[in-house]
Amino acid sequence: MRLLRIGPAGAERPAMLADDGEVYALGALTADIDGAFLAGDGISRARAAHAAGELPQMDVTGQRIGAPVARPGKVVCIGLNYRDHAAETETAPPAEPVVFLKASNTVVGPDDTVLVPRGSLKTDYEVELAVVIGRTARYLDTPADARSVIAGYAVADDVSEREFQHERGGQWDKGKSCETFNPLGPWLVTPDEVGASSHGPSLAMRLWVNGELRQDGHTENMIFGVFHVVWYLSRFMVLEPGDVINTGTPAGVAFGANSFPYLRAGDVVEAEIDRLGRQRHVVGQA
Repeated sequence: MRLLRIGPAGAERPAMLADDGEVYALGALTADIDGAFLAGDGISRARAAHAAGELPQMDVTGQRIGAPVARPGKVVCIGLNYRDHAAETETAPPAEPVVFLKASNTVVGPDDTVLVPRGSLKTDYEVELAVVIGRTARYLDTPADARSVIAGYAVADDVSEREFQHERGGQWDKGKSCETFNPLGPWLVTPDEVGASSHGPSLAMRLWVNGELRQDGHTENMIFGVFHVVWYLSRFMVLEPGDVINTGTPAGVAFGANSFPYLRAGDVVEAEIDRLGRQRHVVGQA
């Protein structure tokens, strides 16, 4: 199942995208796709209502797509989680996941404008596999237990300001939490649509800037797989329904050894992950 939210920012309507390409309204089941919907077995209820023919179709022509989950309680991020990305930044692979938080109000729609902060010269891009939590997770016993608490997956761009992150006091959150710095979507895709190995989904991911391929990676290159990451985080914080976890980015960022240029107003960023869809956002100026 692919869940999405349609409409102007702050007034999105919940919906599902069916295999036949039609979009169906979920308004009769829930006011939004949020933590309460996910915790209340909303995905199963939506699936059953669709199978029973109870959901009306929506005409979404020309309408904005919002982030597929309403403002999360928290956005937890994992740094340096791809071997090739650690290598390009000349950093030793970490022994444990590198964890930081990103302000939840950074989450915007997949095609919304991304704003370069005032005074920024080093705004960067990072295509990432995002995990959306569907059940409360605290002190999971094993990584395998993570399967039962994941509602689904989405495409994320963990936009980052590298000077703020590394040169202005060493606080990663400061370079990660500028407004619009987490385009998410277009869909929340349920695990049954994605598949997984013993450590998590096996998916290719790509990112282009102005049509130039910058990142071309695969989740198989993760140092810590998705299930390990969710299990690990549950040992240090309570993960709640609707929370988002960005699981790291492959090589090819501007901060890396390739010396790609940083983002400027007018640039066009496109990011996609197999089976999870594609996002396209134009860069503006704050």
